[in-house]
Amino acid sequence: MTPRERLQAVLEHRPADRLCVDLGAGGQTGIGVCALHRLRQAILHDRDYLVKVYEPYQMLGQVDDDLRRALALDVVGIPTRCTMFGFTTDGWKPFTMPDGTTCLVPGGFNVTRDNNGDYLMHPQGDLTCPPCARMPSDGYFFDSIPRQRPILEDQLDPNDNLEEFEVLSEQDLQYYHEQVTRAYQDSDYGIYLTIGGAAFGDIALVPAPWLKDPKGIRDVEEWYISLVKRPWYIKAVFDRQLEIALKNIELLAGRLGNRVQVAFVSGTDFGTQESTFCSLQTFRDLFKPYLKAVCDQIHRLTNWKVFVHSCGAIYPLIPELIEAGVDVLNPVQCSAAGMDPRQLKKEFGKDLVFWGGGVDTQRTLPFGSPEEVYRQVRERIDIFFEDGTGYVFSPIHNILSNVPVENILAMFKAVNDARGL
Repeated sequence: MTPRERLQAVLEHRPADRLCVDLGAGGQTGIGVCALHRLRQAILHDRDYLVKVYEPYQMLGQVDDDLRRALALDVVGIPTRCTMFGFTTDGWKPFTMPDGTTCLVPGGFNVTRDNNGDYLMHPQGDLTCPPCARMPSDGYFFDSIPRQRPILEDQLDPNDNLEEFEVLSEQDLQYYHEQVTRAYQDSDYGIYLTIGGAAFGDIALVPAPWLKDPKGIRDVEEWYISLVKRPWYIKAVFDRQLEIALKNIELLAGRLGNRVQVAFVSGTDFGTQESTFCSLQTFRDLFKPYLKAVCDQIHRLTNWKVFVHSCGAIYPLIPELIEAGVDVLNPVQCSAAGMDPRQLKKEFGKDLVFWGGGVDTQRTLPFGSPEEVYRQVRERIDIFFEDGTGYVFSPIHNILSNVPVENILAMFKAVNDARGL
């Protein structure tokens, strides 16, 4: 099978000739720029090559075609045109990470330093605006800086939390068309599309670090409180957001046709390490109807499979996600309560494609020995790909920049041994 045929077989729960593998197709299956630099040097030995940071919020590196071929990956990703900080990924320039790794960042990547030496990011690269995110002087990625205005209950307006949701412009649509056409015609990789604006309540997006002056409810804690205290407000935001999302899906479907195979729509985390973060009833009332409407629109207009990312102990919600129309579940956080991989595969493997779960990125991959990494990867592949269907290998979450390269190489050795390569 070609990589594209292999991914399609997996998505349709048909037997694949071998394990389908992803690294870097989306912002949830990526790799930190420093780790990617070391991995690339270990495999391709190109000392002059500088890795591009395509996702600057998490400082994820772009897996280039040479490395994709060397690793025998199966999927290529189409990200949104603008980054989490509101600038486009072009005009590349050098930047040195705190650990000394030199990489390339977009031209709009403009930072200042505070008294502690921390890096401060500014929305849309505008240094005249107050900073929106911070990367510690010894860190590897950014966290949003709270920019919450005082909340006056009698003046709350849901439109303030809708500023970031817009119908795709002709420029956006042309970008998607060009990127997907190039990936489809110039390669035989499976194609993974990221659709912006279709995630309801994704907490990483609530602070809106791409807006220069965000209004509404932008504090993380205040947003979670609002799920209970102000459900009318959340529903009003979701109602209008859904209208825009459905229109954007219609526009994308018209431009891209069935050249896309899988579409990422939501990164809303519904679980903590020990439990779901909301009750089953809250999920059914506040989240499921909107997710279902998005899934229904995609399935009505295209052959794309719907990819949803949710961390944590979400076992009780999985039947609800299936009912909503979700086709692909990521990251399959096996370290969370109730997320036993064997049970998940047995109960839901006929209805869901599992994308992830390949190795624990909280403990084993960053802190285990190469031998421990190898053993866990082989065990997870044996479980999730036991019948040769319904599984795309990737780690549980993004590989952080401080993960030892020896462990990443051990991961790929286990993958290649399972593939017979």
